Amino acid sequence: MGSGAPGATPSAIDERDGLLLLAAVRGATAHLAAHVHEVDALNVFPVPDGDTGTNMLATMRAALAEADALTDGQRDVGRVTAALSLGALMGARGNSGVILSQILRGGAEATRDRTRADGRDLADALQRGSAGAFAAIAAPVEGTILTVIRETAAAAAETAADGGSVAGVLAASVLAAQGSVARTPSLLAILAEAGVVDSGGQGLFLLLEGALRSLHDTGPEPEAPVVVRPHLPPAGVHFGDASGDHAGEAYGFETTYLVTAADQPIDIDAVRRHLEAMGGSIGVAGDDHMIRVHIHNEDPDGVVAYGRTVGTVDQIRIEDLDRQADEMRAATTSGLAVVAVAQGEGLERVLVAAGAAAIVSGPHGRPPSAGELARAIRETYAADVIVLPNDSNIRLVAEQAARLVPNVNVSVVPTRNAAEGVAALLALDAHGSAAENAALMLAAARSVQTVAVTEAVRDARIGGRSVLSGETIALAADGTLIAVAADRLDATVAAVRALRPGFELLTVYAGRDAERAEADELARRLRAALVAVEVEVVMGGQPHYPFLIVAE
Repeated sequence: MGSGAPGATPSAIDERDGLLLLAAVRGATAHLAAHVHEVDALNVFPVPDGDTGTNMLATMRAALAEADALTDGQRDVGRVTAALSLGALMGARGNSGVILSQILRGGAEATRDRTRADGRDLADALQRGSAGAFAAIAAPVEGTILTVIRETAAAAAETAADGGSVAGVLAASVLAAQGSVARTPSLLAILAEAGVVDSGGQGLFLLLEGALRSLHDTGPEPEAPVVVRPHLPPAGVHFGDASGDHAGEAYGFETTYLVTAADQPIDIDAVRRHLEAMGGSIGVAGDDHMIRVHIHNEDPDGVVAYGRTVGTVDQIRIEDLDRQADEMRAATTSGLAVVAVAQGEGLERVLVAAGAAAIVSGPHGRPPSAGELARAIRETYAADVIVLPNDSNIRLVAEQAARLVPNVNVSVVPTRNAAEGVAALLALDAHGSAAENAALMLAAARSVQTVAVTEAVRDARIGGRSVLSGETIALAADGTLIAVAADRLDATVAAVRALRPGFELLTVYAGRDAERAEADELARRLRAALVAVEVEVVMGGQPHYPFLIVAE
């Protein structure tokens, strides 16, 4: 947890302009950065890719980058919160990042058109953020960050109703968040068993505490870009224009920019309709105060000129489209494409061979952001797109990305790992729509059994079993612990033997940390243990998990 109750703060911060707000957000982000590894370690499962804190930090840095791009004359409270919200919306990583983006969106809604803010605005922002976070989750669970933001918002509202200043409301929020996080294990049994508090709730507490305790300008740290690799699809899959209205036209330029409202609110629907008449691959995200525009066409100057009739245009970027995009569009024959998330060159090749049109991946096992996935969806040039997140922690990000591309029919099939993604792709009907394929592909993904093998990074209890740091653990796709042992091959063989019988084929995807000789030895032992089962080895190259196994 944090350092405890915050002390008194200067009365000068009772009302904040945008510059002070930015300083507070920088302080919040820096405080989270200082404790990010502690938050990551709170993951219920002691796996090396526990990344709640890392995802929240990346989301905050994306939010700050958007706000830092504002000119000095634009940095009133309303514009800063709108920019923070837009940056978090596009840059959200992981489920925790999506929830955090909804909380920041509440701040933008509460301070729209405001030049300054008081304690009531802060309380309103937290309450709106809480409502948005709950709305983003289909089945909210108590004992998570959702509980923490709700209880924090309630304490903020009570303090604001008594006339509390920004400092007073923020102090009450920090204390409420701290207490709420401490109670999460009593609300969620899996946390109590693992001996941890909720990681997302702890990340939120640290952000609030950092905002109160530090207004030092740390600035966002630069991040390596996520790699988006488009691929020529197999026969029978066609990449059409995302708008559905401009098939066969050539789009020579990609134009993006930010528009801030001038004399009157922005009519987002009207902007989108106008842009649809100008080109394809349209993206318009934001609110009636500030929007981000993306379009492909052959008249970038005309696109920019139109933006200036709507408001003040900043951050203009015009690029030639890759020739590969034209080749991809010309080489295909239907309107459906699949975008898959994957880590590891071997897994990427398998997914492409199975029918994925684009692979989205990042360095060091980092998940893609909502904006990066949205870009990949747009650049398929398909009218219908299916997204395979291939990770439970990317499902909300994929759903948010789908909302960022309203002109494309997007369906998210919630695959939990890349092996399920391959199974889903094999059920794809290239002549059906995304919606028609979604149920078929999900059924195919769930029809296979998978085992993810990794090393415990701390002592823990999972499903009533004790696990020691350094031991090998084998997990089912839903997180159930199947086997644990000191030896990696022993644990893997035990896990496979514990699977539901009836499968005829095992595919072993060897990860980055597994040598070919070890993978071959595992295959030999599996064939000896399951004489009627065929065993194949693929060098998948995935991080964190030396072996990912699918039984079908």
